[in-house]
Amino acid sequence: MRAAILREYGEPLAVRDVPGPEPAPDGAVVRVDACGVCRSDWHAWAGHGEWADDRVPRGQILGHEPAGEVVAVGDEVDRFRPSDRVVVPFSLGDGTCPHCRRGAGNVCEDGRALGFEPAAQGAFAERVAVPAADYNLVERPPWLDATAAAALGCRYMTAYHALAERAGVGGGDAVAVHGCGGVGLSAVQIAAALGARVIAVDVDDDALALATESGADATVNPTAEDGGARTVPERVRDLTDGGADVSLDALGIAETCRNSVRSLRPRGTHVQVGLTTDAERGEVSLPTDWMTRWEISFIGSRGMPPTSYPDLFALIEATDIDPGALVTSELSLSEVSGRLAAMEEYDARGVEVVTDL
Repeated sequence: MRAAILREYGEPLAVRDVPGPEPAPDGAVVRVDACGVCRSDWHAWAGHGEWADDRVPRGQILGHEPAGEVVAVGDEVDRFRPSDRVVVPFSLGDGTCPHCRRGAGNVCEDGRALGFEPAAQGAFAERVAVPAADYNLVERPPWLDATAAAALGCRYMTAYHALAERAGVGGGDAVAVHGCGGVGLSAVQIAAALGARVIAVDVDDDALALATESGADATVNPTAEDGGARTVPERVRDLTDGGADVSLDALGIAETCRNSVRSLRPRGTHVQVGLTTDAERGEVSLPTDWMTRWEISFIGSRGMPPTSYPDLFALIEATDIDPGALVTSELSLSEVSGRLAAMEEYDARGVEVVTDL
C-alpha cells in the first residue's frame, strides 16, 4: 500500500509502497477514504515534543484523522464486520483500564496515539490498523460522508470534548476562541451550536471571515488598527460585558494562552487545547495571583473518548451544524508535505483533507 512516512524532521514525507497491516485478534483494518491534515501532524513533522518525551520517531506513518470502511477484523471482534463505514479516533484506548471503563478512553493508561508512535502507525496511507476495535471504532451514521467524518476525526471532536464535556458550555455563555485554524473554527461552530455567544480571535482576516461564517458573533484581530491600544483581553471583555465565561486557546503559543486566561470574567474557565512549539517547550508562565484572586479555572483537554461520539453525532443532527463546511481543500497524498510546510508560516485555512490516497 502507499503511505507517507516521516524520514527527516522538517523535510518532505517519503511517499512509498509498504506492506499493508493485518488485524490483531481484537483489532481491525480500515481502508482509508479520507484523512485530515492537522496541526498536530505539523508538530510531529517538525520534530516537536522532546521536552515532554513525546517526539514522534522517524519512520512513522503520520496521519490521525481517518474515516473509511472496515476491510478485515480479528477473531475476537464482535461489533464490526467488513464493509462497515467507520470513523477512527486518534486517542485509542485499550477498553479495559479504569479510565476507559469510566468513559475516558482518551486518557487510557495503556492508550496509543494513532499516527504518533510505532505501535499505532498512521492513516496517511491506504489502510490503517485499529487495536481494540470493539472499543475504538465508531460507526458512521448514514448522513456522514468520509470527508466530513475526517474533519471530525481530531479537531472537531477535540473542540466538542473541550467545550461540552470539559468546560460545560451552555446556552447564554460567552466563549472566546483564540486561534481560528481547524480546531478553532470547529470550536466556534460547536460553541454556537451549544447556544453560546462566540468571540473569535485571530491575526488573519480570512480566518476571521471563516469564523463568522461558522457562527462567531464578533471577531478580534489583534493587529487591526481599529483596535487602538487595547489588548486582546480588553477587547474581549468589552465585547462580553466583563469577560468570557469560557476561553479556549486553540493555538498553543504563550501569547494566546495568556490572552485567553486574561480574557475571562471572575470564575471563568480557560481550556488549553493547542500544543506548544519549541519556543515554549511545554511551559507557559501565567498570572497565577490574578487567577487565584478571581478563581479562574485552567483545564487541559485532549481528543475525545470514543464513547462520546453518539453525543457529538446527536448535536450535529439536532442543530444542522456542518463539519464538512469547514473543509477548504481536498488533497492527494503527495501534497501533504507541502501543506505541513505551509503550517510553519500559519498559511493554512480551515480543514484540509486527503481524499486521494
